[in-house]
Amino acid sequence: MRGGLGTAVGLALAVLAAMLLGRAWNTCDTGVNNAANSGFLLFLFIPGLWAVLLLGWLAVGAFLGNRPPLHALTLAVVLLTVSWGALSLFWGGTTYDCPTGVPEWWPDFLPAPGFGG
Repeated sequence: MRGGLGTAVGLALAVLAAMLLGRAWNTCDTGVNNAANSGFLLFLFIPGLWAVLLLGWLAVGAFLGNRPPLHALTLAVVLLTVSWGALSLFWGGTTYDCPTGVPEWWPDFLPAPGFGG
């Protein structure tokens, strides 16, 4: 059951990160074009991030074993940190449409991936 849950959580986080990155790229007019950006997100970003998230899930389970509160907290921190790091690698930064480095819809209280805003 644990492996199935890890697969589902990893896929959900990978898809959500790809959707956020795609929306930011589209808003800020970052990248080549929508078709090329979508191909990258679907065929490289999601599977790559999913694999890394699954490895993180397995590593936390192997290191912490059966300590539910510590395991859950560490797992959440590791998975969110890996997702944020993946977003930061490909975040667009400053463009003509986003001079501050973040889309206009990005909330001010959240630091932007890539630390653009």
